[in-house]
Amino acid sequence: MTMDVSHRGLTDAQVAALVDELAEAARTGARIAPASRRHPAMTVSDSYEVQRLWRARREAEGGRVAGFKIGLTSVAMQQAFGLDEPDYGVIFEDQILAAGSTVRATAWNNARVEVELSFLLASALVPGQGSGADGAFTAEDILAATACVVPSLEILDCHVREEGMTVIDTIADNAALGAVVRGDREFDPASFDLSWVGAKLRINGEIVETGVSGAVLGHPADSAAWLANRFAEQGETIPAGSLLLSGSFTRPLPVAAGDTVVAEYQGMGEVRVQFT
Repeated sequence: MTMDVSHRGLTDAQVAALVDELAEAARTGARIAPASRRHPAMTVSDSYEVQRLWRARREAEGGRVAGFKIGLTSVAMQQAFGLDEPDYGVIFEDQILAAGSTVRATAWNNARVEVELSFLLASALVPGQGSGADGAFTAEDILAATACVVPSLEILDCHVREEGMTVIDTIADNAALGAVVRGDREFDPASFDLSWVGAKLRINGEIVETGVSGAVLGHPADSAAWLANRFAEQGETIPAGSLLLSGSFTRPLPVAAGDTVVAEYQGMGEVRVQFT
C-alpha cells in the first residue's frame, strides 16, 4: 500500500499522549506497547503528527535539527512492512557522532547498524523549484544541490516493544533513528557513480554483510528526491546545510558491548565505531 498521510484516526489528545509516552521512553530507556495495537484506528498520518510534535518539543528544549533520515528504501524492507514507498525521520545535532567514536551499546534499545550514504546540501530544496513535472525534484536536482557525499553508519533505536509493532509505530518513534556516525571524508558527488558504491560491513574484523548503493531505490539521490517531494507536498523546505541520510544498502545488524564496527566503502575509505 501507499502511505496515506492525509487521514487521521486519532484525536489530538491521543496523539499528544503518545508524544508524552515516547518522550518518556527516550528519557528512561523503556519500551512502550505498540500504539497501533492499542489504537487500531491509528494511521500513518497520526504517526507523522506524533513525530512532528515530538520534534517541536525537542526544538523548544533547545535541540537543533541537522537533517533527515530516509528509511525502508529497499524493495525487501518495503515488502516486509507491506508498503511501496519509504518513510522518514528527523536528525538532531546531538544524534550525529564523529567517525571513530566510542559509544555505549546500551544507549539504544536493540541497537543495530546500517551502511549508508549521506548528502550534505549546499542549497535549500524549496517546494516547486525542482526540474521535474510541476516542479518536482529529481535525482539530478539533489546532486546539483549537494555540497558533498559522506559515508555514514546509522545506529537504529527502538522505544516500542517489538511484538505486534508495525510501521505506524516506527514512524511515530522517529523512524527508529538512534544516531548517525558521520564519516570524516567528504566526496564530490560528480566523482562517483553513486548507484554503484560497494561496501563491506565488518564486526570485530569479520565481514558480516556486503551491499551496493543501488539497492537504495536504484540510486541514493532518488531516495533524497522522494523526501524533498514529500516535504514539498506539505509546503516545507529542506534547508541548506541539512544532512540527508539516504537509506541503507545492507541489512540492519545487531551490535553489543565490545563490538568494533567498520564499514568499508569502495573508493571512500571507512567509517568506524566502537561499542562498549
